[in-house]
Amino acid sequence: MKTFLKVIQLHKNESALIKKAIKQNREAQHILFEMYAPKMLSVCRFYIKDIQHAEDTMLNAFFKVFTNLKTFEHKGSFEGWIRRIMVRESISFLRQQKNIEFSVEDLSNETGQFENIQTNLEVNEIQELIDGLPDGYKTVFIMYTIEGYKHYEISDMLNISEGTSKSQLFKARKMLQEKIKELGKTTSYGTL
Repeated sequence: MKTFLKVIQLHKNESALIKKAIKQNREAQHILFEMYAPKMLSVCRFYIKDIQHAEDTMLNAFFKVFTNLKTFEHKGSFEGWIRRIMVRESISFLRQQKNIEFSVEDLSNETGQFENIQTNLEVNEIQELIDGLPDGYKTVFIMYTIEGYKHYEISDMLNISEGTSKSQLFKARKMLQEKIKELGKTTSYGTL
């Protein structure tokens, strides 16, 4: 008598889950939510300081994900598609709160030179420094540095000029450098 092993599928087939979720299969939607919620909460938290507001924003964005799932064209990563929705929803939240302002100043007077600061700050300390930035600086800094958007993409998403985007990034970096120097926590390990 032959013994057969039961193969347990460790990784759910993402495209099969997406197809089921499009057909309103709640189990598939739940699995997709569980797969991506922790990362997407981090994305929202980058933009929104208050964790409860970040969670609400993430849930609203997931509602949009599942409502618009049929528009996902399978041409890029599904995670990237969800992430873009999270970023837009976070920006929308900040606009509704009127917390996001951009100073429209010319970057031509700025030098563009930054010191390479070595720091031994913990991740939560860096997050606190970023949270302390004005929302316009913070939003552009996160979109450019963490999310990897280009200035033309940021300007399009935020409805600002590329020059304003560059200026906000410059000022955010400068402010972060000053805050790190004030803390006096510099060393030969790690870079901000």
